[in-house]
Amino acid sequence: MPVRTSGDLARFRSRVEGLVHHHPVVVDNAYTRWFATGAADRDEVRHLTVQFSVFSHQFVEAQLRKVLNAADLDSYRAGKEILMNELGVVFKPTGAAAAAAARGAGVSPAEHTDPDIVGTEGTVDGGRFRFTAAHFEWLLRFGAPIGLGFDDLGKRRHGTASTLFFCDELLRIYGSEDASIAEGASYAVENWAAAGFWKELIAGLSAFKARECPDLPMGFWIWHDKIEDQHAAHTADELAEAFFRSDFDEERFLAGAAEMLGGVKAFWDGLESDRRAYETRRVA
Repeated sequence: MPVRTSGDLARFRSRVEGLVHHHPVVVDNAYTRWFATGAADRDEVRHLTVQFSVFSHQFVEAQLRKVLNAADLDSYRAGKEILMNELGVVFKPTGAAAAAAARGAGVSPAEHTDPDIVGTEGTVDGGRFRFTAAHFEWLLRFGAPIGLGFDDLGKRRHGTASTLFFCDELLRIYGSEDASIAEGASYAVENWAAAGFWKELIAGLSAFKARECPDLPMGFWIWHDKIEDQHAAHTADELAEAFFRSDFDEERFLAGAAEMLGGVKAFWDGLESDRRAYETRRVA
């Protein structure tokens, strides 16, 4: 096949940006835009928490499949960074952050468990595993003040049809054996996650907390908002690395991105539909 050039990459980036960065779920998420107003009541916050917990917990399976189907050692290790951190291995600081930690008085137990404190940079290589640092356990602590326990969260049986469709699309596309499709899905997921929906959820949850639930711990949401900004910043480099691989296929990358964003949109559209149905019942 012809050797790809930097000009080819620039043209492909333009196609990717047109598809991903202007996709409706990235630029016009009706549910999160509404949620940011702070209008959600306790039942609506509980419903979001349950559905998000199903997606978040089932994502672990998709991430494992991504690791198993990795195209090379670098992507294998990059996938394990995400997987092990999800399960409770705290990032070990590197560079300047590591030097600052070495000058300090040591690391408190809270820094290994509390998402309000735990770092967002570094590597799991040499990091410490803590049960309470698992992201699902952060969600359990979030759910407790609104009456949600372990049996209420994270299980497939709690997912709506749209939530389960999203989970299954993550397994099928994000965890695909086809490296080009999987990379397209990964690019789409990272750029969706960094497009602002975390900030909109944080705004709505902060309003709910101030209004009626002062003990609500916000760390899960705030930590993810911080780290997704970093993940998206790396996708441009990762796209360039993938583009110049001999087995990279532009059309399959774009198909993976488009189908993955379709799954993401189904999740949020499902929540928006649930919200509208709830509002109708409430005023009836």
